[in-house]
Amino acid sequence: MSTAKKKTRLVRIVEQEELTRSVSWEEALQEFLLLKKAEGKSERTIKDYGYHIKHFFRLYPDTDLADAGILKRRIIDYMAEEVKPAYYNNKLVYMKTFFNWCVKERVLIENPVKEFKRRKADERIVQFDLELLKKLLAIPDQSTYPGLRDYALLLLQLDSGIRPKEALSLLISDVNFKSLEVYIRAENAKTRVSRTLPISPITAKAIQKLINVRPSDWNDVPIFCSCEGNKMLGNTWYKRLSKYGEKLGTKLYPYQLRHTFALEFLRNGGNSFALQKTLGHADLNMTKRYVSLADNDVKSQHLIASPVSKLVQQSSRVGKI
Repeated sequence: MSTAKKKTRLVRIVEQEELTRSVSWEEALQEFLLLKKAEGKSERTIKDYGYHIKHFFRLYPDTDLADAGILKRRIIDYMAEEVKPAYYNNKLVYMKTFFNWCVKERVLIENPVKEFKRRKADERIVQFDLELLKKLLAIPDQSTYPGLRDYALLLLQLDSGIRPKEALSLLISDVNFKSLEVYIRAENAKTRVSRTLPISPITAKAIQKLINVRPSDWNDVPIFCSCEGNKMLGNTWYKRLSKYGEKLGTKLYPYQLRHTFALEFLRNGGNSFALQKTLGHADLNMTKRYVSLADNDVKSQHLIASPVSKLVQQSSRVGKI
């Protein structure tokens, strides 16, 4: 081994020894998640961090934060898994954020995933045909509490584009029936920024009807709750919509209602900045995806609806001009 290589290796050994902390991945994760909780991250976000990081270390039990070489090789194996781009990007974000924290806290010298780049994800915006939505709204049995609740929740999502988790966290005090507005508190918003959403009289009436049939002592119970007065979980709403979708012969999930609202909002003359504020996007990047789809829709409709193609008959024959 050359003198230069020996010096380089010696420097690396010294750097490793100069690490001020030596902790297990479990200890590091516990501190990391505690920090995220202190920063005000949502319960779902903290849970996702925990899931992805635990999954990696349990998938490769011989991995140790103290052995940078093994850690790097295992990270490469983990990120090389054949998964969809969207899932790959999620893994990358959670792992990169955790290891950045490890570097900052001098648990690691460098982030083993810092060189990995995001993959281009497939377009996942899916909307519903309006005729299909009419059939959907007719399915819930409004003579029962679950049916009335589902009907009001469907209207709210289609009317405002509210995220499912935000809707399921709403309290009676968050709805102003006089001004026809719904208030999303910062602690319930994905971006941790509060916002106010306008709603139509039809949606307000459905929500008011739901509230009227509740027991009078359910003051602090979310508007869209179970029959027992317990908070309704996002997974429960997902399953109920899936069953409605089966009756319609299609796949249905909560975010499709949000997508449908966004596209219909743009098609009916709403502008992108108003849509960004309504949907609660941190910037215009996500909003632009809706704008792009709406623009493509307008072009397709133009080809069908423009009178020019009917007024001027095209000929395949080319003559002198």
